Amino acid sequence: MSVKKTVFGAAFAATALAGFSAQAQEVNVYSLRQPFLVEPLFDAFTEETGIKVNVIFAENGLVERIKQEGANSPADLLLSVDIGRIQDAVDAGVTAPVQSDVLSANIPTHLRDDNGQWFGLTQRGRAIYASKERVAPGEITSYEELADPKWKGKICTRSGTHVYNVALVASMIAHHGYEDAKIWLEGLKANLAQKPQGNDRGQVKAIMEGVCDLALANTYYYGAMLANEEQRAWAESANLVFPNQADRGMSMNISGVSLIASAPNKDNAVKLIEFLSDDKAQHIYADLNNEYPVKPGVEWSDTVKAWGEFKADDLSLTQLAALRSDAIRMIDEVGYNE
Repeated sequence: MSVKKTVFGAAFAATALAGFSAQAQEVNVYSLRQPFLVEPLFDAFTEETGIKVNVIFAENGLVERIKQEGANSPADLLLSVDIGRIQDAVDAGVTAPVQSDVLSANIPTHLRDDNGQWFGLTQRGRAIYASKERVAPGEITSYEELADPKWKGKICTRSGTHVYNVALVASMIAHHGYEDAKIWLEGLKANLAQKPQGNDRGQVKAIMEGVCDLALANTYYYGAMLANEEQRAWAESANLVFPNQADRGMSMNISGVSLIASAPNKDNAVKLIEFLSDDKAQHIYADLNNEYPVKPGVEWSDTVKAWGEFKADDLSLTQLAALRSDAIRMIDEVGYNE
C-alpha cells in the first residue's frame, strides 16, 4: 500500500514524525478523518501522479500539534470534519491561502473560504429523523417546527455544544437573527425527551426504543446504520426527513482540507487538493461515507440516491463559521445541556 499511516489517540509520539520529510515526490497529511475514508483516495492519487502520501491520523489535537511544531512541522495538509474544526485551524494561524483555477471551478463559492484558507470536499446534511410508527409523513417539515409545543417531550439530540449542533444553531442565527433563533432554541429545549446525551446514532436508537419521536442527526449516519447488522433496526424505525424543502433547504456541513502555512511540499499538496476536488476522487470520497460530493454533477452513490433528491441550503459556510461563537453563547444562555 502506498499510504503510510500512523494512528494515535489523544497523544502523539514524536518518533511518528521521523519518517516525514520534504521530498519532491511526497506530501504529508495530518488527518482527523479515519484511515478507511482516506486511504483509497491517496492510493488513487499516488497511482495517478507518482506522489507518495504520508498520513498521520488522530481524533483530535492535530491543530495544537502543528502549532507546537511551528515552522519545522512536516505537515502539508490538514483534513478535517465540520466547518467549526476547519475554522479552528484558520483561527490558530496554521493555514495558508491557495489560489487555484481548478478549485474555483470544482467547488462552489459557498463551500470554500473566501480567502482560500479551506476547501470543502464532501457534504452532509443535518436531517430530522422521524419515527415511522408515531410521526405521519409530512407532519414535520422544518427545523422551525421542532420548537412547536406539539412535540413536547418527543425530541432527542446529542449535546447542544457538539460541533454539528453548533453549526445548525449558527445557521438559524444567520437566517432568523439572534433573538428569534434564541426563541426557537428555547422551544426546542422545552421539547426534549431527555437531557442531551450520546452521539447521533444514539438519538435514532432512542426513536426505536420509544424514548422520542424525532431526532437530529447527520444524513450519512442513515447509511452507516443500514450497513450495520446491529444498528439496521434503528435506521429502519425512522424516516429520513430533509428539512425546509419549501424554502431555504436543508442545513449542510462539510469535510474539508487546508494547506498548512509551513508546508514543505506545497506544490504537491496543492496537486492533492485539486485531485480530491475532481470527479474521480469526489465519487470515491462521498461513496465511502455516504456523503454528498461538493463538485456539481458528480454522481451520488447508489445508497444516497435511494434517499431521494433534496434542496440544500446554500448559506456560505464562511458566514456559518463566523457565527459559531454566537451560537455557543446562545446554547449556554438557554441552558440547553442542563
